[in-house]
Parts: sequence; C-alpha cells; structure tokens
Amino acid sequence: MRRRYSFFIPIVIVLTSCGSQGSKQQAAKPASTMGKNYQVRLITVDPGHFHAALIQKIMYDQVSPDVHVYAPDGPDYLQHLQRINFYNSRPVNPTSWNEIVYKGPDFFEKMLADKAGNVVVLSGNNRKKTEYIMRSVKAGLNVLADKPMIISPEDFPALQEAFATAKEKGVLIYDIMTERYEVTTILQKLLSQNAEIFGVFTTGSKDEPAVTKISVHHFSKIVSGNPVLRPEWYFDVQQQGEGIVDVTTHLVDLVQWECFPEQIINPSDISMISAKRWPTIITKEEFKGVTGFEDFPGYLQKDIKNGKLKVFANGEMIYRIKGLFAKVSVEWKYQAPPGGGDTHYSVMHGTKCDLVIRQGAEEKFLPTLYVENIKGSGMNDFSSDLQKVINTLPYDSLKVNVVDMNTLKIIIPVKYRVTHEEHFGQVTAKFLDYLKAGKLPEWEVPDMITKYYTTTSALRLAMEK
Repeated sequence: MRRRYSFFIPIVIVLTSCGSQGSKQQAAKPASTMGKNYQVRLITVDPGHFHAALIQKIMYDQVSPDVHVYAPDGPDYLQHLQRINFYNSRPVNPTSWNEIVYKGPDFFEKMLADKAGNVVVLSGNNRKKTEYIMRSVKAGLNVLADKPMIISPEDFPALQEAFATAKEKGVLIYDIMTERYEVTTILQKLLSQNAEIFGVFTTGSKDEPAVTKISVHHFSKIVSGNPVLRPEWYFDVQQQGEGIVDVTTHLVDLVQWECFPEQIINPSDISMISAKRWPTIITKEEFKGVTGFEDFPGYLQKDIKNGKLKVFANGEMIYRIKGLFAKVSVEWKYQAPPGGGDTHYSVMHGTKCDLVIRQGAEEKFLPTLYVENIKGSGMNDFSSDLQKVINTLPYDSLKVNVVDMNTLKIIIPVKYRVTHEEHFGQVTAKFLDYLKAGKLPEWEVPDMITKYYTTTSALRLAMEK
C-alpha cells in the first residue's frame, strides 16, 4: 500500500453541496465583498503547483476576493486551499480570499460552462496546459499562466493558434515571468544599455557566448514558511516537462528582455547551435521526502533504474539570437546547502566591461551584481563614471565598491531586495494594468511565441542527440 505523509495543517470547509458530476465547496463569504463591482474575477484551474497560491499572497483592489477553483479530486487542490488559508490567517497583513471550489472529473468543462470569472489562472500539471489555454481563450477568457505554456515541440503550433485566437476574441494570454522583477537583473539590464559603461555587446562565440545565464534549483525547499509538498507527477517529464523547457523559460525570457528591450523578436531571429539534457537521480527516500509518498507511482517506472528515479530536469542550450551567441543552462539538485537556496548566475560581455550576477556562498546566496574585466579606462575613472551613471537610475542610495583592481560591486539597499514570492504579486499587478488597458505591449506576444520556439527547439535538438 502506498501512503502519503502531509506537511500541511488541515483546513475547514464551511459549506459543502454535492452534484452528480462533482462537488462544490465554499467558504463563508466576507460581508465586505457584498455589492462590490470588481473588474477582475479569478478562476483557478487545477492548481497543482504552489505558484498558483503565490498569486494570492496579497490582495488587489480591482480583484474580487471570491475566487472560483475548479480541480479534480485529490491532494493538489487541498494543498492549494491550505496555502490560501495560511495567507488568510497570518497575523500580519492577512488576506481575505474566499475560495469557491468545484471538484470532479469534469472540472474543466464545468469551468467553461459556469464562466464564473474573466481570468483563468493556470499553474499545475503542464500536460494539458496548451489545451486549457486554447479552450479558455475560445470561451472569451483571459489567461494568466505559469511557465511553461508548452513542454514539447508538437505543442508549438497550438500555442501560436491560441495567441491568434486571443487576438480575435480580444482577450490576453500572459505568462508569469517573475525574474524580470529581481533588482540585480534590472540593474544589469539598465547598465547593459549604457554605452558609456558597457559599450555594446560582443558578438561572442559558441565557446564564449555574449550572454550566459545559469540557474540551479532544488526539489526540496521552503515556501511561505512551509516545506513544499510536490505532486508525484512533478517528477514525470511527460507531465511537468523536462528542465530544458521548464525553468529555462525564465532564462530565455531574460536574454530577450535584457539584450533586446521592447524589441519584437521572431523565430527567424533564433538559430539553435547545440543542446543537451541529463538526469537528476532521486532515491526513494528523497522522493518520499518531497512528495510524502513511500513508493514511486506506476507511470514513473519507465524512468527507474536500479531502484532510483532518473528525472531529466537538467538542460543546456547554445543559440544565436539576432546575431548574439547566448547560453542558457538549468540544473536541479535535491536540496540546497545549509543557508542556501536556488541560485542564478548571469554574465553579459560588453566591449567596455562585463556585467556579472553571482549568487554563491561568497555572496551568502544573495544575488550580487559585479562589473568585471574593465577595459580601456583606469579603475578610479571608471568607478567614478559608474557611480555617476547609477545615480541617474530609478534607485536611490546605490553605491560602487572596489573589490580588486579589475572588479567593482554594486551595493544595493535592503529596501530593494524583493523576495521571489513577492515577485508573483508584482507580475500579477502588471498583468492587471494590461487588462485595464485592454492590450499587451506590441512586443510581448511575438516575444512569448519566440521564447517557446527557442525552448522547444532546444528540446528537439537534445532529444535527437
């Protein structure tokens, strides 16, 4: 018998009513919501990933506290409700979400029939995500989707069709690119656009790309003060997606967003040079530690060798984008070292210097921006010029510190250090602005399409090898 151990406290369902196809559960409605006309009403579909809850870690003035949840029966939606309950009951800045739940095998058809809101939130099992996006926009619903929108090259045409349908229907599709809101990334982008400091991008080569982004993630982690309990399917690349099409979505997005800000990028601007994939090995004890289940499910038997699970969560691609060589790499480990967490490394090579983000033990696992390999100028003059430039940026109190004869470090005040969890609120607020305007920036849709063309092209090449 397989058994699951839960890391979460139980929640109480206040009201339950059942139907023939499924059941509907609703918490008590706060009196403050009565009679208000909210512009946005969220519909959460099959929330199998904790990112779905992070969208609701804060409240938004134009968003109704009533959120309709449609999901199959099982532990995934219960964990989602537990997280929302945690936010509602916290002593500081509690939220007041009212989750109205329908569970049953026909959850998606029921969602389309009810049309209980105008924004569908998708963050869970990725196998049917492209279908859910398409069917939602056909029904005239906006979509706020966690990455990745697609996990295979075969899904790419359907994603293109979904964006075309959204345009016809006058609705928006937007993916949750949280890394655009990390302060060192923003500063790296701004400085790379300053010719006085950075010069221009070098073209780079396959062996030394002009831009490199490497991300290390961990299956075992703490979110909102609790250990993450991951679904079993998260370890099946046919349901979650391989690493080369999952977390790399963020990295490919940053290459486009930083190197070619507000520019339209098309698939014809991408040339894939090389790609590879490799597995993370997970023991049965580690699997139990992050899922709560003692045994591997049957659908993972195909990936088990010598009693251990091979998860193709790691990948690397080297490609050219508008003539620049870029490298993107993601690696998944089981658990971070003490005091550590997920890490990000990024380097952008310019004709006057390199802009480097490091997040290792030396930085106490805090993203830190360095200016390295300074060329054609004395350190004192360059340091002075850099300080003058950062004084013009929309951040006060930034300082330049000398590390050695060829390296400077940007000192960033604590007030600008926003956590990864808080980024979800920032992304959602930006999406709400786009909803109010009725459109996305001209470059966003073609760049999203090209982003997924890049990730799935890398997977295709890696699989061929």
